[in-house]
Amino acid sequence: MNRRPRVLVTGSAKRIGRMIAIELSRRSFDVAIHYNQSKQEAEQVAAECGGAPIFQADLTKVEQIRQLFTDVRQQLGPLDCLVNNAARFTRLDPLEITEGDWDFIHDVNLKATFFCCQEGARQMRELGAGRIVNISSLGGIRPWAEHAHYCASKAGVIMLTKALAKALAPGITVNSVAPGVIAFGDVDARTKAMIEATPMRRAGRPEEIADAVYFFLTAPDFITGQVLAVDGGLSDR
Repeated sequence: MNRRPRVLVTGSAKRIGRMIAIELSRRSFDVAIHYNQSKQEAEQVAAECGGAPIFQADLTKVEQIRQLFTDVRQQLGPLDCLVNNAARFTRLDPLEITEGDWDFIHDVNLKATFFCCQEGARQMRELGAGRIVNISSLGGIRPWAEHAHYCASKAGVIMLTKALAKALAPGITVNSVAPGVIAFGDVDARTKAMIEATPMRRAGRPEEIADAVYFFLTAPDFITGQVLAVDGGLSDR
């Protein structure tokens, strides 16, 4: 490829998504920054990415997802790569989870991930190739008692990744990165206990998640349908 590959990173105004966007920009990707409500933060990330374009969309609405991908295409051209990072996280007793609580998590974590994959793959097929990376979670691999709805959504992302890897082959690879404990200065007692249980005895860094995403975006296309846990070994405990 004689040009910089084009990539959309959803939920890239903050936290892990922010670092993924910044690192991909540093590694010669043309990055599209997506945000929903955090416009100021998205603008800051865009500045760190050399003036990358920003795009607003509420990913709970499929029509806005479709418009997002149309807008990105019009400004940058068809996508080579997609990183589905946008997600929601809540902690609730499973006997107290309401339909609204369930939908709040699944509308973004699973439904939006699928429809973003769908729109991204349509553009990639025009190019004859593409790479999709879905950010899942350690919670999609191991059960957490007070996160049944979240764990179900992220386990769904993992199986969605595998199903789409089969459906979109051979032109498009689909893989998943499953972060473990990534600290952002918000370490409570529960998080501290998880860190202490991690064989590497520390929290992960967002840069390490970005490294794993970059690996999948540049790896041989014989690698597809895979889940890479970046968790310091915690999933094996």
